Amino acid sequence: MNTSYPRTPYPGYPYTTYKYYPTYMYVPVYAYPQSLQLIVQSVSNEREDELFYNYLVSIAPPDQKEIVASIRDDEMKHNKMLRQIYWELTGQDIPQAPETTFQPPKNFCEGIKTALFGELAAVERYRKILFGLEFLPYRNMITEIYTDELKHGSKYNYLFTLNCR
Repeated sequence: MNTSYPRTPYPGYPYTTYKYYPTYMYVPVYAYPQSLQLIVQSVSNEREDELFYNYLVSIAPPDQKEIVASIRDDEMKHNKMLRQIYWELTGQDIPQAPETTFQPPKNFCEGIKTALFGELAAVERYRKILFGLEFLPYRNMITEIYTDELKHGSKYNYLFTLNCR
Protein backbone atom coordinates (compact mmCIF):
# COMPACT_ATOMS: atom_id res chain seq x y z
CA MET A 1 0.00 0.00 0.00
CA ASN A 2 1.56 3.27 -1.14
CA THR A 3 0.48 6.45 0.65
CA SER A 4 1.56 10.01 0.09
CA TYR A 5 2.05 10.79 3.77
CA PRO A 6 4.65 9.42 6.15
CA ARG A 7 3.51 6.58 8.41
CA THR A 8 5.16 6.50 11.80
CA PRO A 9 3.70 4.81 14.85
CA TYR A 10 3.05 8.20 16.47
CA PRO A 11 4.29 11.82 16.33
CA GLY A 12 7.76 12.22 17.74
CA TYR A 13 8.66 8.56 17.20
CA PRO A 14 11.27 7.26 18.17
CA TYR A 15 12.37 10.14 20.41
CA THR A 16 9.18 10.53 22.40
CA THR A 17 7.60 7.69 24.28
CA TYR A 18 3.83 7.80 24.71
CA LYS A 19 1.81 5.41 26.78
CA TYR A 20 -0.81 5.28 24.02
CA TYR A 21 -0.86 2.72 21.28
CA PRO A 22 -1.77 3.62 17.71
CA THR A 23 -5.12 2.58 16.31
CA TYR A 24 -4.03 2.74 12.67
CA MET A 25 -5.09 -0.80 11.89
CA TYR A 26 -8.68 0.42 12.30
CA VAL A 27 -8.39 3.59 10.20
CA PRO A 28 -9.13 3.36 6.46
CA VAL A 29 -6.47 4.82 4.17
CA TYR A 30 -8.82 7.45 2.67
CA ALA A 31 -9.87 8.81 6.07
CA TYR A 32 -6.56 10.45 7.05
CA PRO A 33 -6.30 12.85 4.05
CA GLN A 34 -9.98 13.65 4.43
CA SER A 35 -9.39 14.50 8.09
CA LEU A 36 -6.63 16.94 7.17
CA GLN A 37 -8.89 18.53 4.55
CA LEU A 38 -11.73 18.88 7.05
CA ILE A 39 -9.43 20.42 9.66
CA VAL A 40 -8.46 23.09 7.12
CA GLN A 41 -12.13 23.61 6.29
CA SER A 42 -13.02 23.91 9.97
CA VAL A 43 -10.66 26.83 10.58
CA SER A 44 -10.96 28.46 7.15
CA ASN A 45 -13.71 30.86 8.21
CA GLU A 46 -12.06 31.73 11.50
CA ARG A 47 -12.27 35.52 11.03
CA GLU A 48 -15.90 35.45 9.90
CA ASP A 49 -16.80 33.23 12.87
CA GLU A 50 -15.06 35.62 15.25
CA LEU A 51 -17.04 38.56 13.85
CA PHE A 52 -20.27 36.55 13.99
CA TYR A 53 -19.84 35.53 17.63
CA ASN A 54 -18.76 39.01 18.71
CA TYR A 55 -21.87 40.40 16.99
CA LEU A 56 -24.11 37.84 18.75
CA VAL A 57 -22.58 38.79 22.10
CA SER A 58 -23.21 42.47 21.35
CA ILE A 59 -26.92 41.97 20.56
CA ALA A 60 -27.69 39.30 23.18
CA PRO A 61 -29.89 40.29 26.12
CA PRO A 62 -27.70 41.35 29.06
CA ASP A 63 -28.42 38.25 31.13
CA GLN A 64 -27.51 35.97 28.18
CA LYS A 65 -24.28 37.62 27.00
CA GLU A 66 -22.16 35.35 29.18
CA ILE A 67 -23.63 32.21 27.56
CA VAL A 68 -22.81 33.41 24.04
CA ALA A 69 -19.38 34.66 25.14
CA SER A 70 -18.54 31.24 26.61
CA ILE A 71 -19.44 29.60 23.28
CA ARG A 72 -17.27 32.13 21.42
CA ASP A 73 -14.35 31.44 23.74
CA ASP A 74 -14.73 27.68 23.20
CA GLU A 75 -14.71 28.21 19.43
CA MET A 76 -11.47 30.19 19.67
CA LYS A 77 -9.95 27.36 21.75
CA HIS A 78 -11.08 24.82 19.13
CA ASN A 79 -9.36 26.76 16.36
CA LYS A 80 -6.09 26.72 18.30
CA MET A 81 -6.41 22.99 18.97
CA LEU A 82 -7.14 22.21 15.31
CA ARG A 83 -4.21 24.34 14.15
CA GLN A 84 -1.95 22.51 16.61
CA ILE A 85 -3.10 19.09 15.40
CA TYR A 86 -2.65 20.08 11.76
CA TRP A 87 0.83 21.45 12.38
CA GLU A 88 1.90 18.35 14.32
CA LEU A 89 0.59 16.04 11.58
CA THR A 90 1.92 17.94 8.56
CA GLY A 91 4.66 20.24 9.84
CA GLN A 92 2.83 23.13 8.14
CA ASP A 93 0.61 25.95 9.28
CA ILE A 94 -2.90 26.10 7.89
CA PRO A 95 -2.89 28.75 5.16
CA GLN A 96 -4.83 31.93 5.77
CA ALA A 97 -8.21 31.95 4.06
CA PRO A 98 -9.08 34.90 1.83
CA GLU A 99 -10.94 37.68 3.58
CA THR A 100 -14.70 37.43 3.43
CA THR A 101 -17.27 40.05 4.25
CA PHE A 102 -19.30 39.51 7.38
CA GLN A 103 -23.06 39.63 6.89
CA PRO A 104 -24.72 40.12 10.28
CA PRO A 105 -27.95 38.20 10.93
CA LYS A 106 -31.23 40.14 10.78
CA ASN A 107 -31.77 39.75 14.52
CA PHE A 108 -30.74 37.70 17.54
CA CYS A 109 -33.14 34.85 16.73
CA GLU A 110 -31.79 34.50 13.19
CA GLY A 111 -28.27 34.50 14.63
CA ILE A 112 -29.19 31.75 17.08
CA LYS A 113 -30.69 29.63 14.28
CA THR A 114 -27.59 30.09 12.12
CA ALA A 115 -25.32 29.25 15.04
CA LEU A 116 -27.36 26.19 16.05
CA PHE A 117 -27.27 24.63 12.60
CA GLY A 118 -23.59 25.54 12.31
CA GLU A 119 -22.89 23.63 15.51
CA LEU A 120 -24.79 20.58 14.27
CA ALA A 121 -22.86 20.60 10.97
CA ALA A 122 -19.62 20.91 12.93
CA VAL A 123 -20.43 17.79 14.95
CA GLU A 124 -20.76 15.81 11.73
CA ARG A 125 -17.50 17.26 10.39
CA TYR A 126 -15.59 16.48 13.60
CA ARG A 127 -16.91 12.93 13.57
CA LYS A 128 -15.33 12.47 10.12
CA ILE A 129 -12.08 14.05 11.35
CA LEU A 130 -12.05 11.70 14.32
CA PHE A 131 -12.50 8.70 12.02
CA GLY A 132 -9.25 9.49 10.20
CA LEU A 133 -6.95 10.11 13.15
CA GLU A 134 -4.89 7.28 14.58
CA PHE A 135 -3.17 8.86 17.54
CA LEU A 136 -5.21 8.67 20.75
CA PRO A 137 -4.31 12.13 22.13
CA TYR A 138 -5.57 13.71 18.86
CA ARG A 139 -8.71 11.60 19.02
CA ASN A 140 -9.20 12.85 22.58
CA MET A 141 -8.79 16.46 21.45
CA ILE A 142 -11.37 16.02 18.68
CA THR A 143 -13.71 14.33 21.14
CA GLU A 144 -13.40 17.36 23.42
CA ILE A 145 -14.21 19.64 20.49
CA TYR A 146 -17.27 17.76 19.25
CA THR A 147 -18.70 17.32 22.75
CA ASP A 148 -18.32 21.09 23.20
CA GLU A 149 -20.24 21.53 19.94
CA LEU A 150 -23.06 19.34 21.27
CA LYS A 151 -23.08 21.40 24.47
CA HIS A 152 -23.24 24.59 22.38
CA GLY A 153 -26.24 23.21 20.50
CA SER A 154 -28.05 22.69 23.79
CA LYS A 155 -27.22 26.22 24.89
CA TYR A 156 -28.50 27.65 21.61
CA ASN A 157 -31.72 25.65 22.00
CA TYR A 158 -32.09 27.19 25.45
CA LEU A 159 -31.51 30.72 24.07
CA PHE A 160 -33.95 30.05 21.24
CA THR A 161 -36.60 28.93 23.74
CA LEU A 162 -36.11 32.10 25.80
CA ASN A 163 -36.11 34.56 22.89
CA CYS A 164 -37.75 33.21 19.76
CA ARG A 165 -41.29 31.99 20.30
